[in-house]
Amino acid sequence: MTLSIHKNILKISLFVVYISVTLLVVFGLSAVFTYLNTGADRNLMLHNKIHETVHYQPEIIWDISNTEGREMSNTTLQNLEKDYLNAWYVKQVAFEKNTDKGLKDYYTKSALATIKNSINTNTKNKISIQGTSTNHHPSVDFFSEDGQLVVLTDKEVKEYKRIYKNNILQLETTEVNTYQILLLLEDGFWRIRQILRIEPTKISNNQVHLTQLNQNIKGINYYPQDTPWDMFGEDFNEKIINQDFNIIQNAGLNTIRVFIPYEDFGKSEVKAEKLEKLSTVLNLAVKNNLKVIITLFDFYGDYQVLDWTLNNKHATKIINHCKEHPALLAWDLKNEPNLDFESRGKENVLAWLKQMIYHVKSIDRIHPVTIGWSNTKSATYLKDMLDFVSFHYYEDLQQLEKAYQQLEKNIPDKKIVLGEYGISSYRGLWNPFGNSEEDQAEYHQQFQKIASKNKIPFISWTLYDFKKIPKEVVGQLPWRKYNQKHFGFINQTGERKASFQYISKP
Repeated sequence: MTLSIHKNILKISLFVVYISVTLLVVFGLSAVFTYLNTGADRNLMLHNKIHETVHYQPEIIWDISNTEGREMSNTTLQNLEKDYLNAWYVKQVAFEKNTDKGLKDYYTKSALATIKNSINTNTKNKISIQGTSTNHHPSVDFFSEDGQLVVLTDKEVKEYKRIYKNNILQLETTEVNTYQILLLLEDGFWRIRQILRIEPTKISNNQVHLTQLNQNIKGINYYPQDTPWDMFGEDFNEKIINQDFNIIQNAGLNTIRVFIPYEDFGKSEVKAEKLEKLSTVLNLAVKNNLKVIITLFDFYGDYQVLDWTLNNKHATKIINHCKEHPALLAWDLKNEPNLDFESRGKENVLAWLKQMIYHVKSIDRIHPVTIGWSNTKSATYLKDMLDFVSFHYYEDLQQLEKAYQQLEKNIPDKKIVLGEYGISSYRGLWNPFGNSEEDQAEYHQQFQKIASKNKIPFISWTLYDFKKIPKEVVGQLPWRKYNQKHFGFINQTGERKASFQYISKP
């Protein structure tokens, strides 16, 4: 009987637990469904996916000095700017992808209907538009007393567009437009109610100011031996860099080329500590009587139009930080971007480079700008927009003189700099028939004779043999890694190789 009572108690207990759990699940799901079916809250969830993430950061300069109505606080202006720029961003995504996703979070119903009609027409005609805006100059004309309505005029908005039909480029243009915009505050967010172009579209001529390269370059691409491709990382060592610069200067060289990794420096939010290290490098260059070519956007390879504003902000921060430093010689926008033609699309890469040339020159009109093309074949791209041409050469040294003379014929009005060249001295398991250190020395001696005869400005690769090569540079294959480790004039133990005597002269 006692056993039967215990069984009954156990059954009742299990039943109570089952009912309790069921009720919790039901009430929990009910609360979730109630939350999801609340209009404002659902919009908030969707809105925050874009609202809290940095996608789009064009240069924007506000004017609230002549605002009629209520005075606008800094907090209100910050919220207005965030929602206004996000509205531009989602519209550009919509026209590129022909989708209305995300639009309702930044446009009222009437404005949304107009955009949807355009998307439907483009979809029907197999048209897509890639675009971005890089500059905004909004002035707040009116802010209602209840804080629910804003009228602004956005002047001289610089817009880039690429129009495709059936995935074939039909038109590429840069426009300057002025808009009047009406925004309403709904659910705590500013939504565009109306946007009108109030001045005729002006086609930007994008003229570039050219700057002369006044240095007779005899240089070297530089990384510290222990931190190749991570020069500004945690192991940054001012003492070692100063010692290396002293070696370079005493060897008869006058220029170094350094690289700024895009992500490591913080992408659009450039890190202050990285800029401090870059300043240290520039200061040490001055101390050792060296000039510096700064190569931007290392390890960057996206180029998509919607990234341009983030790229521009990155470049702006670095250029403004360095442009008045006496060590700075020139800007190299990107190392070997032509290698991305196949994977990223030639027209995408060239459009990104054109835009970046305009942007850099708009900030710094003094220092010359170039691009580090990987070969002579690509060296003529954008030649009329660049201050000097830079190419790399790892081919048959016997053909260099002919190749350089041909470039001089194709580009008669610009200095042409050999921005990288060299030969590995690795001979071992992964390349038993490779070049020896004696072969390397002979190569550099012969190069210096060619350079002297043809007055070729040069930047060799590189000061040191390296002990480790990141996989991002040459991949995982050991024969490629070992080959890359042995291009230096100084070996892994710090001893000068036979080639060192030809680092700057025959």
